[in-house]
Amino acid sequence: QVRLVESGGGVVQAGGSLRLSCVASGHTFSTPTMGWLRQAPGKDREIVAGISYYGTHIYYSDSVKGRFTISRDNAKNTTDLQMNLLKPEDTAVYFCAADRALGLLSPQGQGTQVTVLS
Repeated sequence: QVRLVESGGGVVQAGGSLRLSCVASGHTFSTPTMGWLRQAPGKDREIVAGISYYGTHIYYSDSVKGRFTISRDNAKNTTDLQMNLLKPEDTAVYFCAADRALGLLSPQGQGTQVTVLS
């Protein structure tokens, strides 16, 4: 079992930036793919970014491509999401996730709230 703890959310004006961080602990060897999902009220849950263990495969949803950057540090069992040019529609609870593959990612922690003001 893997435990994930997110941090870094907050309130920012449109056009601003935030950096989310996630620390994984436990059986991380069984969940090589890490990523970030978000859930906004009234909207479907969305996988916004994912990264394979060695970083050779990276995924971004169309809604964040070119603005968000995912990275990871395997030595520290961390993954970060740098979010630039934030828009009000990026407002959501962001969850870190880890699993065997991108399509299996699901919220596993408490999440961190990101609010973008127009």
